[in-house]
Amino acid sequence: MYAVTVIPGTADSLRLVDNFPEPSPQEGPVLVETLSAGICGTDREIIDGAFGEAPPGSDTLVLGHESLGRVIEDPTGQLRAGDLIAGIVRHPDPVPCPNCAAREWDMCRNGLYTEHGIKARQGFARERWRTQPEFAVPLAPGLAEVGVLLEPASVVAKGWEHVDRIGARSVWRPRRVLVTGAGPIGLLAALLGQQRGLEVHVLDRAEVGHKPALVDRLGATYHAGPVMALDFEPDIVLECTGAPTVVIDVMDKVGRNGIVCLTGVSTGGRTIEIDAGALNHSLVLENNVVFGSVNANRRHWLQAAEALARADVGWLAGLITRREDLDHYAEAYEGQPDDIKVVLEFPAAR
Repeated sequence: MYAVTVIPGTADSLRLVDNFPEPSPQEGPVLVETLSAGICGTDREIIDGAFGEAPPGSDTLVLGHESLGRVIEDPTGQLRAGDLIAGIVRHPDPVPCPNCAAREWDMCRNGLYTEHGIKARQGFARERWRTQPEFAVPLAPGLAEVGVLLEPASVVAKGWEHVDRIGARSVWRPRRVLVTGAGPIGLLAALLGQQRGLEVHVLDRAEVGHKPALVDRLGATYHAGPVMALDFEPDIVLECTGAPTVVIDVMDKVGRNGIVCLTGVSTGGRTIEIDAGALNHSLVLENNVVFGSVNANRRHWLQAAEALARADVGWLAGLITRREDLDHYAEAYEGQPDDIKVVLEFPAAR
């Protein structure tokens, strides 16, 4: 069968192979045919050789951690043939740590988890894959064109859940949220803010194009200037760029009792000068909280599936700015300036 593979740690080893082995029953009883695989910066970093880990006994890693597929069979009876599903990316470590034992593998303490298409587990960018029923998340049939957005939506759902938990430390009635970055994570973060009934503001560098239009269609407010030029103090910030200057600025900009969730990952290699004392002063005296969030467990995936089911499918479709078939797999993994979400489509989607 066809699969998109790399040799982890080897730059430019991206290949489409046509004789990849069928998924082993050891991967799970649920057999799935792939409809599409979403592509993000993580995939491109793996292709560049920055990181990635092949499964034990192999030097090849199948890419793809953003999935959409249809069930072919599930002998356990928990899923039906034809069900639309996505596969959960992270699996708990075999030890397991206390969090993995409690099914909170997104908070793994010892780093021995595995991840489809990233770390020691084959990815979803292959024609067929297998999984355990508990790692398959059902999607509403109407999401067949956009269900591949579930993985990034699960990351956002976790961030919002933790914002809610932290906010419960006091009487807290947030009104306004600022999302920095209008990529898939940022736009989905804005969607969930809008579904919570908040006043949503999105800040990004793009002044025209898909991003401002999508924010406007959501009923939110778009900003293209610097954070410190904003004329309001948000109650909540979801920082989705990882840009160091933006990270520091939103910590300073958030209002009293405010919460900043960092979901963007900084690349490092750049030093900026900050007044750490002043930042500490404001965080302490204003009871602010800054926390990082990555990955998601099944609870968050289910929350994300519900959020997508409630959303306007036409709006969600606008996030997918490019679809490529397997014949153009290499182009799919090459970023273009106007990309928001790029999707690689498999023959079963036709």
